[in-house]
Formats: sequence, structure tokens, C-alpha cells
Amino acid sequence: MSIPIYQVDAFTSQPFKGNPAAVCLLQTSQSDRWMQAVALEMNLSETAFLLPENDGYRLRWFTPTVEVELCGHATLASSHILWETGQLQPRQTARFFTLSGLLTANRRDAWIEMDFPATPPQPCEAPSGLLESLSVIPRYVGRNNFDYLVEVADEASVQAVTPDFGRLATIPARGVIVTSRCADPDYDFVSRFFAPAAGVNEDPVTGSAHCSLAPYWGGILGKSGMIARQISARAGVIRVKLAGDRVQLGGQAVTVMRAELLA
Repeated sequence: MSIPIYQVDAFTSQPFKGNPAAVCLLQTSQSDRWMQAVALEMNLSETAFLLPENDGYRLRWFTPTVEVELCGHATLASSHILWETGQLQPRQTARFFTLSGLLTANRRDAWIEMDFPATPPQPCEAPSGLLESLSVIPRYVGRNNFDYLVEVADEASVQAVTPDFGRLATIPARGVIVTSRCADPDYDFVSRFFAPAAGVNEDPVTGSAHCSLAPYWGGILGKSGMIARQISARAGVIRVKLAGDRVQLGGQAVTVMRAELLA
């Protein structure tokens, strides 16, 4: 068996920046166990598996330890590969059938714009251990169906967070977003994303987290369109635009590896 697989750096135009994702192009369905084993072998925050279906592709995402319901950077990487390999023509819309419903992506010059569901946070009490594991003083704590969102005073506070990952992994959520306004006036807000319970201590650039961040900061800043930076060690830039109960996520991507799976 020989199956093409690619590694793409997403939410960046530069190799070895942004968030790396593996993209596996399937022609026949594979077992969950096999896909999870491949994701563990790739050892990236997500590996995407694409299988042609009707007028689009069945898309599933796996971390090294679990399947996830929504992933932005691996969807961006998947769209990029479909256009780069000629599976889709430049003006064709990429259509993905996922655990979070239909997701679409379109090329906008050098950028790719994805249509995702908005997942706004609701204010809540911080669960036991959350703030202690982050060592932060919150301005706001909220929760959506995936993650906790914690706003702190400023960008320096976001950058300084050094989580206790063992304790953070016990929090009953996929992950935790820490965010603030950006010190650079060219950007609206910054964030970092931690998901040790899903096998990813810190995700470099997290598209799905911006489905929560966009409506949250849109309400505070009074904007429908914003530019965000995720300030992990690799860093990345995401354009966000609110559209009712949807969020448009814009990013760039670059392929850094092409290979074949032989097992």
C-alpha cells in the first residue's frame, strides 16, 4: 500500500513557522485504529485524512492520541494540498464533510478563506485548578462546547504563561485559550492555546480557537473583521471575519514535505 502524505505549515507563508499539519490523501476508507496510528507516527498536533465523497471530501482530524471534532489549521493545510496537487482547480470551492458539519474553503489570491461555525464563549466560573495551572489573574473566563477562554491584562501576560500541564490536563475541556489585546496596533488580539488533555501541550496556531475568539473580541472591539496573532514559539497570523453564526478564517500555507505511507 502506498498512500501520499504531505506536511504543510499552516497560517504562515514561511516554512517552519505557523502550525505544521500532515495531510493524508486516501482513495479507500481506513480504520480508525490505522488513522490514529498514522497520527501518532507523524507526531504533529493534527493529521488530516481526506477521502473523496460526493461533491467533496470526508475530512477527519487526529492528534497523536485522539480524534477531534474541529480543526482549523489542518483544514487549511488540506485545502492547500488539494489545490497544489490539482485535485481541485484554482476557482473551485473545497468542500469538507466533518464531525462539525460542512466546512468550505476558497482561494483569495495568496490566502485561503475557510467558512467555520462560530463557537462564542459564555461567561462562567473557572473550574477548580484552571487558573492555578496557568498562574494568571483573569479579566474574563468563559466556556464554549470545546474550550475555556481566559482573557488576561495584556500581551506580556499571555506570553509569560507557563502552564502546569499535568494539572491543566485534568480540566474537563478540549483545551484552554489565553488571550489579550495585542500590543502591536497592526493586530487586534493575541492568544495561546493549550490542550494537554488532547495530547497537545501547546498548539502553535489554532484555527478552531478563533471560532471562539472572533465573536468574543468582535463584541469587545465592535468589529466584524480583525487580524489576530497566535504568539506561540512558531507564531502565526489569522484573519477573522464574523458572518452571523459563522466565522471566516483566513490564512496562508506552505508545503514542506511530500512522502508516501508504505504500511
